[in-house]
Amino acid sequence: MSEGQKASFARSAHSAGDRPVLGIAFMALGVSVVPMMDGVAKGLADSYPVFQIVWARFAFHLLWLLPFLLWHGHGRSVLFPRHPGLQLLRGFFLLAATLCYFSAIALMPIADALALLFISPMVVTLLAPIVLGERVGIWRWSAVVAGFIGALIVVRPGFGVFQWASVLALGAGVMHACYLLTTRRLAGSTNPMITLFYTGAIGLLAISLAMPALWVAPTAVDWGWMAVMGAFAAGGHFLIIKGFDRAPAPVVAPVAYAEIVAATAVGYFAFGDFPAAWTWVGIVVIVTSGLVISIREHRTRHR
Repeated sequence: MSEGQKASFARSAHSAGDRPVLGIAFMALGVSVVPMMDGVAKGLADSYPVFQIVWARFAFHLLWLLPFLLWHGHGRSVLFPRHPGLQLLRGFFLLAATLCYFSAIALMPIADALALLFISPMVVTLLAPIVLGERVGIWRWSAVVAGFIGALIVVRPGFGVFQWASVLALGAGVMHACYLLTTRRLAGSTNPMITLFYTGAIGLLAISLAMPALWVAPTAVDWGWMAVMGAFAAGGHFLIIKGFDRAPAPVVAPVAYAEIVAATAVGYFAFGDFPAAWTWVGIVVIVTSGLVISIREHRTRHR
């Protein structure tokens, strides 16, 4: 799950709303593409360090994104971004989330890891009063508690199914929440495509420092898979941004939870993984709590 998903969240409230069906279609297609990136990353994890896979994800994502930036005349804006400190912080949070998440899916089914990543709306609600000064009501606090219970159902500590990869997935959810909070601080002040570029560039530069010590020479075929992974990342996030551009955020944001269906399909057909019955219970609880938070946030902002 990823950087485009919330990059234009606030912008959509001003620029969209007239084509909700198209917005939902873009969003549904985007969240169906992103798990394919996760599937490629999980496959590559058998042969390469997670740090190198994350490097390839950022590198090829930027290579696919750069022509679009130049085509639309964003070259000068790329050189002089607004709020560089927030851009740097946002890039760090996304890099940390990606490292945690790719490490988790290398060790556990993609759908299980994604379910734990979905705790991010709850963490945003917990931190919003401190970071954004937002008031949180009883409904949203209740949804946070429910989401935490859902995460416990997925992880099931003490029942013989807990694995440390779950901690990595939860860490990815926390880092993704911090990424979303910095995205909110940037919203409305910077073109989302510029923000998307800088987020990837910062992550790439930071992780490149570790590459000399970890590098494993890829085969020609695996270079191709890395390029495909970057294409899935750039394409999926571009579609998600287009979804937010075509319809209001409260309309398209809940569609993001359909990603769990695509992730389950990728995990099953590519790796033979399918969530257990109790995992599905936890997924339903987490998704429901996230939807409650989304609905209450929309109503609060509307008032």
